[in-house]
Amino acid sequence: MPAEADHYWMKRALAEAERGRGWVEPNPMVGAVLVRDEELIGFGHHTRFGMPHAEVEALKRAGDSARGATLYVTLEPCCHFGKTPPCTEAILSAGIRRVVAAMRDPFPKVSGGGFALLQEAGLAVEWGVEAEAASALNAPYLKRLRTGRPYVTAKWAMTLDGKTAASSGDSRWISGPRSRALVHEVRGRMDAIIVGIETALADDPALTARPPGPRTPARVVLDSAGRLPITSQLARTAKETPVLLAVTERATPRRSSLEKLGCEILRFEGNGPVPIISLLNELGRRGMTNVLVEGGGRILGAFFDAGEVDAVDIYIAPLLEGGPPRFNPIQGTGRALMADSTRLAQAQVSLIDGDIRIQGVLPTKRPLDE
Repeated sequence: MPAEADHYWMKRALAEAERGRGWVEPNPMVGAVLVRDEELIGFGHHTRFGMPHAEVEALKRAGDSARGATLYVTLEPCCHFGKTPPCTEAILSAGIRRVVAAMRDPFPKVSGGGFALLQEAGLAVEWGVEAEAASALNAPYLKRLRTGRPYVTAKWAMTLDGKTAASSGDSRWISGPRSRALVHEVRGRMDAIIVGIETALADDPALTARPPGPRTPARVVLDSAGRLPITSQLARTAKETPVLLAVTERATPRRSSLEKLGCEILRFEGNGPVPIISLLNELGRRGMTNVLVEGGGRILGAFFDAGEVDAVDIYIAPLLEGGPPRFNPIQGTGRALMADSTRLAQAQVSLIDGDIRIQGVLPTKRPLDE
């Protein structure tokens, strides 16, 4: 089959994989299509964590016509028993002739083993088709495997002159209704939403996805001194939706009252700010793959300084606030020279009812003060 056709069908498989976003984590998003005589005979994606994998779904749709077909799959087929049986067994039983994968699965129980097993059985196996797109799709999964930490998306809304609040601290609302609805959609695909105590005190946010999405994100507050009021929305709803308070040795005895309300206390050593790397290590240990940092500027700056922002989701409203730069979206160390600033990769720009939405990924994750 010509190389152009391989890329075409792999793009179809990648589109299938995308349908699992928010539902399959901590598993990767995977899509598969089956092709015989240049015609699509089956397709599928991993629909939910613990449910059948993409290859099995595609084979089920194809039925007996799968014999002799080519399977396009966005990730190396698994060869071990996990929540479901190995996909390699299903592929061999179906009589597939050729397997084309976008990339190797770095998961230790799979990495290279799935390809080797299929090749030993006599199947033609190739990989690397649309590998860059497949890696971008599963960047959160790949980061967590590589570092043990979740993928961090930094989100903020700001005016045209770069303010996240007016001089009084008022920020309701900078972006429009449609932009705020999109933020709730993003929240519904996250494992956690992170803010600092100053945001919690100033806005008394609920930090929930409305309407609910496929995931129910934990609310995480960086609150080194344990200042979250017991009357706050977060504290009062902690038994309904998890609230994690990241504190240090500065925290006052009041934290026991917060624990009684259902807040879980994450204790970190030291008397300074909550250590970002240690926090993310803990969230990764809890199985979190995607987290959203909603600020404010000091917290966003701390994540940037730690080199732990992987992507951004920014809303720019057609507003001018004026005044001194008190409410910058990113504070922290910053760069001495503009030439040293980080340029986004894979930048996407869209117009949302007058707001400008910019999404992109950071090409490097090094601390800003290196």
